[in-house]
Amino acid sequence: MEVYFNPQKISIREISKTIARDMIVKYHYSHKWSLCRIAYGIYYQQDTKHSFFNENEENLIGVVVYGGPVGRSAAASISKLIDISECIELTRLFIHDGFGKNIESYCISHSMNLLKKRFPQLKSVISYADNEAGHRGTIYQASNFIFTGLSSEYNLMPNYSISLTGPPNYKWMHSRTVSEIYGSHNVEHLKRKIKKTFWRKKESGKFRFIYFICDKVEKKKIMKNLKHPILPYQKESIHLDEIEEITIKSTEENPFFG
Repeated sequence: MEVYFNPQKISIREISKTIARDMIVKYHYSHKWSLCRIAYGIYYQQDTKHSFFNENEENLIGVVVYGGPVGRSAAASISKLIDISECIELTRLFIHDGFGKNIESYCISHSMNLLKKRFPQLKSVISYADNEAGHRGTIYQASNFIFTGLSSEYNLMPNYSISLTGPPNYKWMHSRTVSEIYGSHNVEHLKRKIKKTFWRKKESGKFRFIYFICDKVEKKKIMKNLKHPILPYQKESIHLDEIEEITIKSTEENPFFG
């Protein structure tokens, strides 16, 4: 039977972005840094003591990272009563295994309390669970975030990842990276730029979760003015890869390369 964590051994405090980045890049499943406005380190108090100060030693076992929401419409997509300056995104969370059950939800809750003290104007925290990676947002469910569906459901046009390597060793490039490198992820534009066969798949979007850190009166007003309905928590991944091969003709046959 799994043992619950011991809150008396947990300490959470602000750390430098450099330390947070190093931990995320090394240990987080994505191995990628993200937007960061503030980061909180999660420390665990060991039973051993420093001989001189007689204080318990602490080890950094995790990190919670908050950054500005991706997209100017992120706040408005929650409610018309929330401004972009009143919304922040929980962009990364990592905690080493073996420190007890429910430690993640405790650390999220405690870090949001610290966040509210540091930035009292904030009203909401938004976060995403990577559906394509098989994540369902179990931690956010345990932390009582509300669930409002897939982020892709709010996009007017679908986004596509591409791979320049074919099966079975696809190496997928996210649509944002595709746009940064090639200027667009329009398929005809990519044909002209890449000039060889490539593969693409529609991005399914991520499960979107929201938590309100304003007072109860304000929260009640916002809940009555949500842009999207609250949905039951998703219990399983709903993503199915549909991979399309984009074949490029030879230069002589293809007018794009004339």
